[in-house]
Amino acid sequence: MPKNFQILTDSSCDMPAGLVDQLGLMVVPLSVHFQDKDYENYPNGSPKNRLQMKPFYDALRGGAATSTTAANPEKWASAMRPVLDKGLDVLVLAFSSGLSATCASAKLAAAELAAAYPQRKIRVVDTLCASMGQGLLVYLAAQRQAQGQSLDEVADWAEENKLHLCHWFTVDDLMFLKRGGRISAATAVMGTMLKIKPVLHVDDEGHLINVSKARGRRASIDAMAAKIGQTGIDPQNQVIFISHGDCLEDAEYLAKSVRETYHPKDVVISYVGPVIGAHSGPGTLALFFLGTRR
Repeated sequence: MPKNFQILTDSSCDMPAGLVDQLGLMVVPLSVHFQDKDYENYPNGSPKNRLQMKPFYDALRGGAATSTTAANPEKWASAMRPVLDKGLDVLVLAFSSGLSATCASAKLAAAELAAAYPQRKIRVVDTLCASMGQGLLVYLAAQRQAQGQSLDEVADWAEENKLHLCHWFTVDDLMFLKRGGRISAATAVMGTMLKIKPVLHVDDEGHLINVSKARGRRASIDAMAAKIGQTGIDPQNQVIFISHGDCLEDAEYLAKSVRETYHPKDVVISYVGPVIGAHSGPGTLALFFLGTRR
């Protein structure tokens, strides 16, 4: 069944390029300034992506400075125009407005193009999600598109279910959260000394919130896995997403725990991309699933 609308998202979804291609998605890149160069962040594994993840995280460990830039309205408009010119409608599933101006830029581009293409439909959903939480919402929306649902049906589903997309994170280096203003310098220093690892989540406003603490890395990972049992909806019929900041061994430990305890349909592992990784740091580990609440 040929599709009559195109799903667009942005590179903060952290989906691997193979999955992006498989689902027929279009991804608008955010930008990263790193080692005196500007890079457009495309999905990991894409031939367009000149910023490779392993060297990026190794440089962060060495103290390299980096900054990120939201996708601007023109970048969104440049992606939408060719789709509209083909006679397709557009559904945008954008990075949380609580963390970036990217979604606001998509809405500005959509408003501008709506006037130029009055016969086409453009809808922008603020996912209030980040990293592969955004990616999982996009993945599930693409499944519905493949089943023949209309643009409005898919967009309405995303709006109704985005606050059921659970995001659980832990980080290895508290100093990255300190630089981003998430915790105080005193908390970062004391936590580092005591080997305290935070367990964080993305709340209903799309902000990253520090929820609890665990003593040691393995305890923080186990605490994240337990969240599926606390709020997960029918986990054995879900696809679970995990993203990591160059700590594949920890991601695989988490995936093994999830598989053995909850028996999901599948577990997908990918990197935390440079846009989010610049702020969360090496050793970030995140778990995403559908739950009764965030």
